[in-house]
Amino acid sequence: MKKYILIITGPLLLMLGGCKKDFLEQTNPNAVSVERGFNTETDITNGVYGAYQALRSNNCIGEGASTWTDDRSDDVNSTDNQSNNGEPFQFTAFSLVASNTWLQNHWTALYVPISRANLILSYIGTVPFASDATRTQYIAEMKFIRALMYFNLVREFGAVPLVTEKLTSAEQADALTFRASREEVYAQIVKDLKEVVASNLPVVQPAANKGRVSLQAANGLLGQVYLTMGATLASPNATEYFTNAKNYLLACYNQKGFAKLADIPYKDVFDVNMKNTNPEIIFQVAYKQGDPTYRSSIAANNQARGETINSLVVSTGAGGTLTNDLLKEFETGDSRTNFSIKFASAPAVQAYFITKFRDASAAASNLGYGGNDCIIMRYADIILNLSEAYMYLNDNANAVLYLNMVRERAGMPSYETMLLDPVYKSRYATLKLAILHERRIELAFEHHRWHDLTRFFNATELVSYIRSKNQADYNNSPLTNCTTKDYYFPIPLNEVKLNPAKMFQNPGY
Repeated sequence: MKKYILIITGPLLLMLGGCKKDFLEQTNPNAVSVERGFNTETDITNGVYGAYQALRSNNCIGEGASTWTDDRSDDVNSTDNQSNNGEPFQFTAFSLVASNTWLQNHWTALYVPISRANLILSYIGTVPFASDATRTQYIAEMKFIRALMYFNLVREFGAVPLVTEKLTSAEQADALTFRASREEVYAQIVKDLKEVVASNLPVVQPAANKGRVSLQAANGLLGQVYLTMGATLASPNATEYFTNAKNYLLACYNQKGFAKLADIPYKDVFDVNMKNTNPEIIFQVAYKQGDPTYRSSIAANNQARGETINSLVVSTGAGGTLTNDLLKEFETGDSRTNFSIKFASAPAVQAYFITKFRDASAAASNLGYGGNDCIIMRYADIILNLSEAYMYLNDNANAVLYLNMVRERAGMPSYETMLLDPVYKSRYATLKLAILHERRIELAFEHHRWHDLTRFFNATELVSYIRSKNQADYNNSPLTNCTTKDYYFPIPLNEVKLNPAKMFQNPGY
């Protein structure tokens, strides 16, 4: 990582755009030296925009970041082991190697927002602001982004380098080029997010600022972090972590701007005309409809040949595909099924494709310049997290209460009713498996599935879960490839080479 950090935070300024431009319209971050770049409030504002802009990368957490999330899981399966030297296929086939360039790009992209946030935080105290309230909000936003990136890193790679300062020299970078333990990384994430929760950020961002951090998002993320700590860290503090998870998730839930989840139609959550006003959405990565640079491409990319439901783009391919394993998990009568997927009847396709993200508007045009935002956190996610937290705290009554909120909105019978169905009871023999199932259907294709699997199962359990599936439902990715090593990604080879002792490789690679 040393080489990467120096490139990003050495003599180059990591800030994009200008304060009078649209939130998404930013310019080259490498145009001005750091020393000349942060002298005014406007300079800091531009730098804040640059940190947000970095989230949009498909190598980071943008809409195209399915390779290390949905593709890695059992929801989506890349069947092409030839294109791009077969590197994307390695993620889904459990054949990932440390030299994979897509892996390196992902690692780097997760550290870009961190380095930009560190840079802003190092200068923000020295620059005059018209209102100190603006300064403190910017500080909170940068700490949230830093925490979110480290949360992704620690879940995907385990121990990772932990950098919370601006880097100015090779010696400083070398001293920080080592893998901090997961416990240390989580401690920093919690520290940052507790400060964000205590900040003066608005509870909900106004429509004009959608895509920026709110107190809803901070409480929600901190709850998710504690939930993951309780489920994955071998610690005597697990009950404390789950209790903290419940409390912060409840704080987020109580900040909602609606009465019942069932009052918000599922399709409205993904309506591009409602993305800035839908109260279920807590945090999103913003895209700009009709703009050739900042548009969303997800609707067009998912479109199947002969179909028009997603986009005005005329597709020649199969669109966004899914595994038969996921297809079989959709329950009959579930309103989410027909909205999320559709059968493409074209002779060359004859398969289901993803329809969850749509923009067939004239504004998006036949060029596919869609306006879908990439939803990172929404209330159905938080509600199911609450169900999970209560389950771990042995409060099944409340766990089922929150689980049923999501099922009610989908028009499905309650969990108690479904236990009378022998097929459902056999497939989801425990409340834990029922919650995991509900998350799979509710949040399908939203980049949650792999992180859910590594939270619900330890490495040994995960291998058993994956290998228990029907190979015929998983295309040409051999399930027997999955071993305990696959719980984490390998550390990219270029990072290990920097210092093989301090940047040691994960077991099995």
